[in-house]
Amino acid sequence: MIVDDEVLARDLLRTLLASHHDIEIVAECRNGAEAIDYLRSRPVDLLFLDVEMPKMDGFDVVRQVGLIHLPPIVFTTAFHEYAVRAFEIQAVDYLTKPIDETRFQLALTRVREKIAAKDALLSPEQLAGLLEHLQEAKAPLNTSPDRLLVRDGEREILLPVEHIDWIEAAEYYCCLHVGSRSYMLRETISDLEQRLDRHKFLRIHRSTIVRIDQIKEIFREGQSEGSVVLQSGCTLRMSRRGRQRLAEYGSL
Repeated sequence: MIVDDEVLARDLLRTLLASHHDIEIVAECRNGAEAIDYLRSRPVDLLFLDVEMPKMDGFDVVRQVGLIHLPPIVFTTAFHEYAVRAFEIQAVDYLTKPIDETRFQLALTRVREKIAAKDALLSPEQLAGLLEHLQEAKAPLNTSPDRLLVRDGEREILLPVEHIDWIEAAEYYCCLHVGSRSYMLRETISDLEQRLDRHKFLRIHRSTIVRIDQIKEIFREGQSEGSVVLQSGCTLRMSRRGRQRLAEYGSL
């Protein structure tokens, strides 16, 4: 069973599994709610479960289905470095996106060995421990991050936050604008806003966050909205709430 909110991610897993004739894909679920419904109604031997999905993530699925009712799980994750560390602590198998074929084959070999030995991939105690570690990992940090893990072509890099000019919402992703370049981060703009230093970054629109020291000019448009011009010359829309936030920072 494959659970992932991204169509391309489900397609890739389906392709990687196609050559394994002893494996049958019985279901593909687009979200946590669909996964829970299926797991509660029919048996599954192996579950590929995405960690971060909107509204209900992979760990919510684990909690609601119940530890003793779950099949062996291979977690998949994008850029959540804290979740990856938690997986490593518990020695549970996981795949990072984009999924590498060699790494995928290794994960599948490990799962086969566990199933052949009639040994669950994780005991209930281990899975309970994993969830505890993940809750700690996902808890808000006391300090804002200095760097963010982002994709740069076929590789991943640690991007210094101080290099970001502005941030644009793109559904469940954020587009980080750095000079003439941009990088995608798999995190909602609301979640990222909570992590950033509020003395340095300000949300001026529901889809836009700017680094405050990059604001060069501010233009009022009527009684509510407006726009800001960055040092780079880029012009960004500003909502009424954005203007209020700027005023609170003493920028107006």
